Amino acid sequence: MLIKLPSLIAILFILSSMPLVSQSADTIFPYVYQESILDNGLKVITIPMDSPGLVSYYSIVRTGSRDEYEKGYTGFAHFFEHMMFRGTKKYPGSAYDKIITEIGADANAYTSNDLTCFHLDFTKADLKTVMELESDRFQNLWYTEEAFKTEAGAVHGEYLKSLSNPWYALYEKLMDTAFDVHTYKHMVIGFRKDIEAMPTMYTYSQSFFKRYYRPENVILLIAGDINPNETLDLVKKYYGQWEKGYVPPEITKEPEQTAERRAEVAFNGKTLPILYMAYKSLPFDPADIEMAACYLIGELIFGETSDLYQKLVLDEQRVESLDPDFTSARDVNLMGVSAEIKKENDIDDVEREIIQAISHFQKEPVDIKKLNDLKNHLKYQFLMDLDTPAKVADNLARIIAMTGAIEAVDQLYSSFEKVTPEDILKAANDFLISRKRTVVVLKGR
Repeated sequence: MLIKLPSLIAILFILSSMPLVSQSADTIFPYVYQESILDNGLKVITIPMDSPGLVSYYSIVRTGSRDEYEKGYTGFAHFFEHMMFRGTKKYPGSAYDKIITEIGADANAYTSNDLTCFHLDFTKADLKTVMELESDRFQNLWYTEEAFKTEAGAVHGEYLKSLSNPWYALYEKLMDTAFDVHTYKHMVIGFRKDIEAMPTMYTYSQSFFKRYYRPENVILLIAGDINPNETLDLVKKYYGQWEKGYVPPEITKEPEQTAERRAEVAFNGKTLPILYMAYKSLPFDPADIEMAACYLIGELIFGETSDLYQKLVLDEQRVESLDPDFTSARDVNLMGVSAEIKKENDIDDVEREIIQAISHFQKEPVDIKKLNDLKNHLKYQFLMDLDTPAKVADNLARIIAMTGAIEAVDQLYSSFEKVTPEDILKAANDFLISRKRTVVVLKGR
């Protein structure tokens, strides 16, 4: 498969018409882009692409469930993912939906631990319309107490529905067991007791919005068939009067874990048993070689090309799926592996096999060719998924939310390149150890 890169003509045009972020031979991100910051702190990243007529528009709020530090008030980052579609006095939700439908745009949103993201895909001619709608709801969101209660009820229904998913039940128990005080302890949707009490928190919801939905805490990422200078002029017109007011969260640092933790989940439904072994890892820092080694080690020990995967999934067929999981996050989070096991009697043996595989990487450096093959695979996998504005924006959103800049992409892949077999050996011995481990087993009925 060919990697779609900007045409030479497009690059020459951009070079001659605008100030650019400098790029060198060490960069991996293939597109030229422009970053600007308005007087009110709003950051704007524009990425012109050879994508005739197509534009992707991402409003990245650097607030997720991580920022819900006040006891009894979890779930509000996710709640506003819903509430933002209620609209404003100028463009109520029904009017917003009507315009989005008429222009044929695709509008959606998602929330995670470190961000809330609102995204639209549409045609170039509708950029001004979209910017007017988005700037209005970010500055002037309005809803009645009745509408608030209705949406809070919908969130509660979403939570109850999630309980029918064994993976949700597993992760909820995992995070609650692994963390004592940090806000990663609760799922994105929030603690159940807080969700149930949410309809009484109308006034608090307004304060949450006023603290976090501010220009200093939002990044606009606009990619596709755009003129960066004209786009920036539109941003200044529609967002320039947005007032500052961001209040950073007061997040308590998680204490060092000193002993293994274990928990079981009795799932009220039919499912294969699931084993999850997680280890406390490092916060996301694209320049940190040790963090990069932690990212790579999961694929090396548990990925589809690993000896363990070959044995448990392909040869012995005792495990239905074996998946490494490194969740990059702004603070210390978890890395680990999940295994869907075909027979309950094999759970303990599969756990021993996983620990044995880890032990091998703690004693012997990984083969240099295997390590280099993985680095190349990750790099080309990333590049091949950058062929449309929507894919570019989607692949950048999380890393931009965590770091504030696209430069982190080049830093991360540069760090990958620097990781040696000795770094992998050190990471295995520093992080994949029993005192940093949390083990959760889910069994169905």
